[in-house]
Amino acid sequence: MGTSIRGKWYVAAAWLLLLGGYAVVCLLLPPGDSRSSAANILLCLMPLFVNGTLLLNAVSPDWRKRAFWMLLAVGCSLWMVGQILWTYVEVYQHRPVSDPFIGDIVFFLHTVPMIAALTMQPHEPSSDRRMMYSYVDFSLMFCWWLYLYVFAVIPWQYVLFNQKNYLQSFTVIVSFENIVFFGGALLLMVRATGHWRWIYGHLAGAGGVFALRFLFHQLVTDPNTYMRGRLSDLPLLVSFLWLGTAGIYAYQNRGDEAKFEAQPPTPEAPASEYNAPTEPVWPARMARMALLSLPLIGVWSLKFSPAPLVVREFRILVTLAAVLPLGSLAFLRHELMDRERMRLLRASQDSIDNLKRLQTQFVQSEKLASIGQLVGGAAHEINNPLTAILGYSELLADDATMPEKSRGVAEKIREQARRTKVLVNNLLSFARHVPSEQRTPLDINTIVNTSAQFRRFDLRGKNIRIEVQTGMGIPEVRADMNQLLQVFSNIINNAVYAMQESGGGTLTVRTLFEKGNVVILFSDTGPGMRDPHLVFDPFYTTKPVGKGTGLGLSICYGLIQDQGGQISCYNRPEGGATFRIELPAVPAAFPFSPRSVVAPPRSNPAKLA
Repeated sequence: MGTSIRGKWYVAAAWLLLLGGYAVVCLLLPPGDSRSSAANILLCLMPLFVNGTLLLNAVSPDWRKRAFWMLLAVGCSLWMVGQILWTYVEVYQHRPVSDPFIGDIVFFLHTVPMIAALTMQPHEPSSDRRMMYSYVDFSLMFCWWLYLYVFAVIPWQYVLFNQKNYLQSFTVIVSFENIVFFGGALLLMVRATGHWRWIYGHLAGAGGVFALRFLFHQLVTDPNTYMRGRLSDLPLLVSFLWLGTAGIYAYQNRGDEAKFEAQPPTPEAPASEYNAPTEPVWPARMARMALLSLPLIGVWSLKFSPAPLVVREFRILVTLAAVLPLGSLAFLRHELMDRERMRLLRASQDSIDNLKRLQTQFVQSEKLASIGQLVGGAAHEINNPLTAILGYSELLADDATMPEKSRGVAEKIREQARRTKVLVNNLLSFARHVPSEQRTPLDINTIVNTSAQFRRFDLRGKNIRIEVQTGMGIPEVRADMNQLLQVFSNIINNAVYAMQESGGGTLTVRTLFEKGNVVILFSDTGPGMRDPHLVFDPFYTTKPVGKGTGLGLSICYGLIQDQGGQISCYNRPEGGATFRIELPAVPAAFPFSPRSVVAPPRSNPAKLA
């Protein structure tokens, strides 16, 4: 509250100081160069003060608000350029500014950025619209207003000089421009709510005072004897001070705006209507009106204009020449809009595809859950006759009364039964859901060998080998065995698929100990990964439709992260891809040597093909 009151006092003091100072200059200094010089210098400094208040609000992440305040500041800067030219004539050349004046076009164009600022409609919620549209819209609007000035005013200055027609044309077109700005600000004030209504009200007030002062100056003041330093210029200062007040008011209430934007939708205002991003439609409408106005203006100039023939010919040429830049900008805007729509269409299509893949993955997950239950039940049923086979084979193998040949056959039956029992137990362990909180110390070499054995029978006749090279002295890791089995099996399956597509190869699985971590390397001789940095992204897959959903490696990434480890992928220079998994070793199993010595891997070519 105290800051707000202090800010109002500052604004009031600025009004009093600047208006009072200009009034003192007009009343106390005698007419002549001294009064004119003081008034011109003060008018040159006025836009700098206003720009400072406007640019305070330009530091915003919202592109609409940023463009809005910057365009208002550009308009003030253009007026300052025109005032500098005016000051050069009156102060340096010591002569009144006559009509036509070379700076008139600058004074005319200074309102164009302000009109463009209104089309931004910063009170609306912002969207992800590209800033390139804003540049094209502003360029199109600027070219159209410049065309109007050249069409209406320039002929009476350079083609067929006529001061009276020049003043009339200049007064009409500048008044029309000021009315557009005033009407636009007034319309936005009616449509806006909250503090933005007050901001637009300040802009409308500043635009209205400026328009009235311009009409008074053009209709009442003698252009051949007018010089700066009259009390009739006070409305000009009022309009600029009012514009600066809008900037100060917006800066003081920026906190209220942030609170309003952060409020959740109320029951009376659904979310779709409360903060739904909308595109500003007025730039597009004005672009269409600008293009459609060219033939109409050309027809009026050719058939109905009372101007001399040389002026009408010039205007027809200007109209034809304006078609090229305005048409090019319109086509550029259309092209940018098409690209933006295609980008949004592709993004929407990708989202739909991802949703379909996710739905497919959910269905597949349900199927796998059902299969897991079936596997668990079948494995339990297999264990019963398998236990009997193992028991009877042990009795036969240990029976000394049996012939040597029969005992050899029984020994083979017992060995194969044991291998089958291990495989069944692995299936049971893999199908059983164990909470991740129940992590136990595990021998990583055993997990790797078990994962490799899962592909034992599938690889026969496919020219694919899996070699497991387990390092000696590998410490244990604290993890979930089922999750590690899932990760290792998924990586092996991907490697087998890649090598199968390239005609075969070898997958080498190595375990070693480095810097307190147990490292598992899966290196294949396949074609390698096309985008190694994307393989862990959800739904990224190189398999054709129906062969994969692109969620396997993403799930593996999450599982390894959940175990406190790291997983990465890279292509080897000699060809093929390598998946590297690092898991923290159990601290009690660390070697006491200060240096971690990696034992050379002992080859265990479990060639499962």
